[in-house]
Amino acid sequence: MPHAHAVSRLRTARLARSSKPFLARGGPRGERCAGCRLIPSHCLCALRPAVPVRAGVCLVMADIEPLKPSNTGWLIADVVADTFAFGWARTEVDPALLALLADPQWQPYLVFPGEFVAQGRVVSRVQSANPLTGKRPLFVLLDATWPEARKMFRKSPYLDHLPVLSLQGEQLSRYRLRRAKRADHFCTSEVAALCMELAGEPHAAQTLEAYLDVFTSHYLNARQQLPVEGDDAAHQRLRGLRLPGGKGAGA
Repeated sequence: MPHAHAVSRLRTARLARSSKPFLARGGPRGERCAGCRLIPSHCLCALRPAVPVRAGVCLVMADIEPLKPSNTGWLIADVVADTFAFGWARTEVDPALLALLADPQWQPYLVFPGEFVAQGRVVSRVQSANPLTGKRPLFVLLDATWPEARKMFRKSPYLDHLPVLSLQGEQLSRYRLRRAKRADHFCTSEVAALCMELAGEPHAAQTLEAYLDVFTSHYLNARQQLPVEGDDAAHQRLRGLRLPGGKGAGA
């Protein structure tokens, strides 16, 4: 049984509260791997990267996001060891989330477009972690559809004191599993990759990008009942990011 990371545990808790099974729209039917949510013939677990990262990620997830096989917050938790995941509710907040945001080892940044935020809160740079004394950056991501994320931003007063990191990504989103109304709306793992780059973690950023491409390939091939292309450019790039000593993609 694969290690249950934060998103996996949140998914299990959410399923336990469900009155009926969750059926993903448009995805393949039948048995799914517990480690990657794909059907066994297209399992991704053997390619899961392991990357040393000082930065952390806090996912605040809309109600059914942990249940969606296409959710990319799961990929972040695969790559970034210090990934935390909490369900969002309008009327309450998990005390563990508040404790994390107050933990002195972390400097939280709420990642959100600056055009919707008072300018005094917006920052465009991240203070890299000092291995001896400095706080480690913790990127708080609202993992939801864009309309849901805007509502979460407005109705989460416990996030109002955090600096808002506004990303200026130059590349267009390559995420192909759900349609966005704007090409510059990134999926959650793309946002995390941009954050890692800003935090001085280029290897983690590149690994997240490559891992998303491989996951997308496996997911779409499963949907279309096509075999996995294990030696295409996406797989080669992910394998090329493997660290010496077996740590990294395919370890």
